[in-house]
Amino acid sequence: MLCISDAGLRFDETVLCQHLSFEIAPAQIGLLMAPSGAGKSTLLKWIAGIKVAGLTAHGSITLNAEALDDRRAEERHIGFLFQQPLLFPHLNVAQNISFGLKPEIAATDRRATISDMLAKADMAGFEARDPETLSGGQQSRVALLRAVLASPRALLLDEPFSSLDDAHRSDILSLLTDFITMLDIPVILVSHDPRDEHLGDLISLKRISF
Repeated sequence: MLCISDAGLRFDETVLCQHLSFEIAPAQIGLLMAPSGAGKSTLLKWIAGIKVAGLTAHGSITLNAEALDDRRAEERHIGFLFQQPLLFPHLNVAQNISFGLKPEIAATDRRATISDMLAKADMAGFEARDPETLSGGQQSRVALLRAVLASPRALLLDEPFSSLDDAHRSDILSLLTDFITMLDIPVILVSHDPRDEHLGDLISLKRISF
């Protein structure tokens, strides 16, 4: 369970939100829709522990009953997908995905896991591909696989699929909901796209008032 209690965010002199509280259950997506510039991305970064210059914030963040307020980003074990896939251009697909795996996993197991996940994403045989040769939808899938293989305790999505056409968007959202159910983790999706309200047909969906 991801719980935000009495959060208040101010960016320089602009108040983004006050007294914001909500809970997202495991295997549930919290859908956060608000106009551009309202502070949605800033809220996600605060939850993830990512420093934002000029941001003043207060409130309580707990994940599975553990307080995260004073923990660094790398100690929170929260996955984050940005608007752009942010793949490493000098690494192939398999090497990009492997960043999500724990270093102690044996090389043979790493290769098998990566191949299995690529097959699930309908990208079997893409291990050696250069990320720059992939379509936007394929890049988004690789970024999602990398985030999922890190075994996050929660996942934050900052409009990562907004540039995809309907067909690619539908495919990756179906893949996303499968992974959320498999990992049994809470998710927050920032969006301004009304199509995302239909995610409630695939998985438990909760609207977050912002």
